[in-house]
Amino acid sequence: MSNNSRRVIVYSVLIIVSFLCLFWFYALFINATRSNGDLTRGFSLIPGTALIDNWNNMLHCALPVMSSMKNSLLVALSSSILCSYFSIMTAYGIHAYCFPGRKIFYTLAVCFMMIPKQVTVLGFVDLVGRMHLRDSFIPLIIPEIAAPIVFYYMIKYMESTLPMSLVEAARIDGASELYIFNRVVLPLMRPAFAVQMIFKFVESWNNYFIPALILHDDSKKTMPIVISLLRSSNFANYDNGLIYMVIAFSILPSVIIYLFLSRLIISGITSGGVKG
Repeated sequence: MSNNSRRVIVYSVLIIVSFLCLFWFYALFINATRSNGDLTRGFSLIPGTALIDNWNNMLHCALPVMSSMKNSLLVALSSSILCSYFSIMTAYGIHAYCFPGRKIFYTLAVCFMMIPKQVTVLGFVDLVGRMHLRDSFIPLIIPEIAAPIVFYYMIKYMESTLPMSLVEAARIDGASELYIFNRVVLPLMRPAFAVQMIFKFVESWNNYFIPALILHDDSKKTMPIVISLLRSSNFANYDNGLIYMVIAFSILPSVIIYLFLSRLIISGITSGGVKG
């Protein structure tokens, strides 16, 4: 098989896969512009004329959509930024320093990756109640800083991209360790930071299980909780146009962040996969 034939096959597969991935987003946004009556008559590839009506219905429905959007943004941005930053710091400590128990610590961190959150959620919720932190965002942000899988990715990326000669040169020049980390190590880890930030942001944004157990006040609910309530009661009056509008509105932050960080994400994935 010639190179041209292989290229045609590869591009054809990529086009088909891209279409299958993107078509459902297109259908979602199209349905968000159509009224409930139009949706009951079937699917259409042409946008409808009910976009403004659906938007106004979303703003004035009984569910706290806008406050939930702010809550989700606060939790997702805080947890993703803090998790990425401190995971790089932890990986740098393991990678750049030799101290007793380093290998044991690394092994334990990797082993913790295998423990699902559902196993420890009962004790976690009980601890949150004892600390009087229910209806607070602190239990959704602070524990997310320690993410073993993010730490594992960061240390593997660091092994392939961070030359210790730069760190040693900065030490010879008299730079402090914190200065070296923030001014030398962190800029080199920017692609990895972007990769894990978007992944952690999406994970936190889509997290329904833990917030549903902790947040009970309507003013503190996050977007996944609001979306789960659309069909569970008569909030939306079974207005499918309103439901599609809320869902489309809920995924916009993830799409925007990916568009802004897409170049760094691609370079971070490719650079982290090559060692040397």
